[in-house]
Amino acid sequence: PLLEAAVSIAQDEYPELDVQQVLGDVDRLVERLKRQMPADAAPLQRLRVLNQFFFRDLGFAGNVNHYHDPDNSYFNVLLRTRRGIPISLAVLWMELAQCVGLSAHGVGFPGHFMVKVRLPSGLVVIDPFTGQSLGREALAERLEPYQLPAGTEDGFNAPLGLYLQAAPPRDIIARMLRNLKEIYRTEEDWPRMLAVQNRLIALLPEVWIEYRDRGLLHAASENAALAVRDLEIYLERAGEAMDHRAITDRLSMLQGTRPG
Repeated sequence: PLLEAAVSIAQDEYPELDVQQVLGDVDRLVERLKRQMPADAAPLQRLRVLNQFFFRDLGFAGNVNHYHDPDNSYFNVLLRTRRGIPISLAVLWMELAQCVGLSAHGVGFPGHFMVKVRLPSGLVVIDPFTGQSLGREALAERLEPYQLPAGTEDGFNAPLGLYLQAAPPRDIIARMLRNLKEIYRTEEDWPRMLAVQNRLIALLPEVWIEYRDRGLLHAASENAALAVRDLEIYLERAGEAMDHRAITDRLSMLQGTRPG
């Protein structure tokens, strides 16, 4: 289940974390929400009650001041501070939405994770960072920086609807992990980055660039034997990757330093 997988990510940073306790805390929020939800509420009313409860009554919001704090991705902290990043807020919001009968899904929008709800009257797309509902014009504006300029040779920009497809749970967890990976890479915190990298490979065992990245991470940590193993897997499986020559050279250097 998506929520349980998302909660478990925090165990690397908080080894004593009780995942079931965190899930129980979420269940209690669900019960509070259900008590506020009229039994005969139509889907649109359910959405309004949910947003009032989540963004106003509970005060969940984006962590504007500390956006790159890893704790924004850890649900035990998120539930306490009520501050997060779009994707962590989205996972929690979707859990509440689905528990009150709404057809809610995550949207892997470029640069900013969204949620969407299918209502009888149409599709509603919400920014979980602010609670704002976004129309087509606002979404197109947010997408513009990620599209090719008009008139670019051989350029093709996919229609907006393609970017609003529901993200599978595995993709959501991978995106959460890659957010943490980038934070720890920037901080050069190799032990924490390695824990995230191990999770990515467990989640995506055939995404070969993750082996490459773990191999390079092992190399940075001066663990040549493990680095060689991962880089060999990458070169064997990734085919004619653009960095094939560079990784081959790196591997040769590591093999020269490996005890043997």
